[in-house]
Amino acid sequence: MNDLILPEIKKCLDVLNRGGLILYPTDTIWGIGCDATNEKAVAEIYKLKKRDDSKSMIILLDNEAKLQSYVIQVPDVAWDLIECADKPLTIIYDGAKNLSSNVIAPDGSIGIRITKNEFCRQLIQRFRKPIVSTSANISGNTPPSSFPEIDQAIIDGVDYVVNLYQGEISSSASTIIKLGVGGEIKILRK
Repeated sequence: MNDLILPEIKKCLDVLNRGGLILYPTDTIWGIGCDATNEKAVAEIYKLKKRDDSKSMIILLDNEAKLQSYVIQVPDVAWDLIECADKPLTIIYDGAKNLSSNVIAPDGSIGIRITKNEFCRQLIQRFRKPIVSTSANISGNTPPSSFPEIDQAIIDGVDYVVNLYQGEISSSASTIIKLGVGGEIKILRK
């Protein structure tokens, strides 16, 4: 592991374990994150983003083997989609479980991305729980494509800002696909 990553992971773990918020680089754009099983922490993200809490947020996992811990039934096609994805892919699954109720959509679904970003994978693996990943912007504003574009209110509103990759331009947002229990596929964002 990169010598720069481990100290940042340790700082994030301290914040996440206390129910705090982090601002961190992901495999797509900079995100605001917290423990996806902590209702108070998730509520703080909604408050910071000034976002309607009826709009769910996505979560990140470090590997697909953990999907079954957070989704009642993973459609078979999901495994193929994850394996074949050549860019970040968020899949919305029906039947979310073992997550904070306010991170789950009103219809019981949850958006999950298996991150390939080394920092995120190591952080989630060590945290042993999924992490919320929502764009680092006030709701309604354009998501930032780089760290310098992040609104100061977001930076001031989190408990820790990861000190990695701040000079890099973020890639675009992930593709979003909704899967039905029977394997129906609906592309929501390319």
